[in-house]
Amino acid sequence: MERKESAGEADRERLQRLSERQRRKRISIGIGKQRLAAQAEIDRLSSLLSIPEETRESSSEIYRKAWESDLIHGRSIEKVLAASMYMACRKHNVPRTLDEIEDVTKVGRKDIVKTSKLLAKRLDMKLAPTSPLEYVSRFCAKLNLEKPVEEQARKIIKKALERDITSGRGPTGIAASAIYIAAILCDDRKTQKDVAEATGVTEVTLRVRYKEIARELGIKIE
Repeated sequence: MERKESAGEADRERLQRLSERQRRKRISIGIGKQRLAAQAEIDRLSSLLSIPEETRESSSEIYRKAWESDLIHGRSIEKVLAASMYMACRKHNVPRTLDEIEDVTKVGRKDIVKTSKLLAKRLDMKLAPTSPLEYVSRFCAKLNLEKPVEEQARKIIKKALERDITSGRGPTGIAASAIYIAAILCDDRKTQKDVAEATGVTEVTLRVRYKEIARELGIKIE
């Protein structure tokens, strides 16, 4: 009788161990599939944003660290992916605006910023502030502006930086305003609407910033 009970117990233990192994295997497969899906999404976003390979790999690394630190649990994977991409761009000085990342990820600007700050804090990462100079080439290309306009915009931004006019202002707004002023000075005018749409800033922000910069630098605009 005791032998039958012992055999039954041993069978139950074997079944429990088997069940536990199968459960762990299912979890492992699930995690693997989720990671593959996340990597595929990072590759897709990198392609849409024309992100360099180094930046794409950095985005994958940030997401992996977030996963390993259990920062994904209870949060939207889409938000973490968008934040990882934004942080990687910041890290490698790849100028991509929040609007551009929002367009391809469908994650709102506020959520991208909020999640980026959380990841940076929890992963002990420092995000260097973005310089307006980094956006000039791309914005001018979008507006089909010639090299003299780009050079003039850079000069304006450098003077604004030297005089600390840009403190507390968003880099895209400063870049857009400098380009708008430069285009006028170079007699290659663009409408405020065109500049706002190409740079992702509002027309209101553009008007406030360009008037402020022009006033502080003593630039007369007709």
